[in-house]
Amino acid sequence: MKVLTLNFLTCAVKACKSSTDSYPLHPKDAELVEDDIEVNMDLLVNVLPRLDWTALRMTSSELGFPSLPEQPPTQEQLKSDEKLMQDLHHLLLKTQISEGKLVCGNCGHEYHIKEGIANFLLPSHLV
Repeated sequence: MKVLTLNFLTCAVKACKSSTDSYPLHPKDAELVEDDIEVNMDLLVNVLPRLDWTALRMTSSELGFPSLPEQPPTQEQLKSDEKLMQDLHHLLLKTQISEGKLVCGNCGHEYHIKEGIANFLLPSHLV
């Protein structure tokens, strides 16, 4: 599961639908692997406005990555700052969680990740 994906996931438990604490899901005991992917500047520039920057900063720090700037970079800043572009590329596209858990900040439910795939099937009492 790419770290980029975490920016679009929320807890599936019915009771968490109205809670802001159910997003983002927090990685726990995450085993990270790295893919060898070339930098795609156009993809980064186009995905940047769609990201929840606050959630991305939180996920980045929870995974032990260097801290990201307080505000999301503009397209021009990203194009001119090679280090920031490399850091975002590494975090969003090269890094995958191969094993571990995603934990809801509201209800504490844990979604297990095995071989890079998160299991979002819920037991019947949580649906």
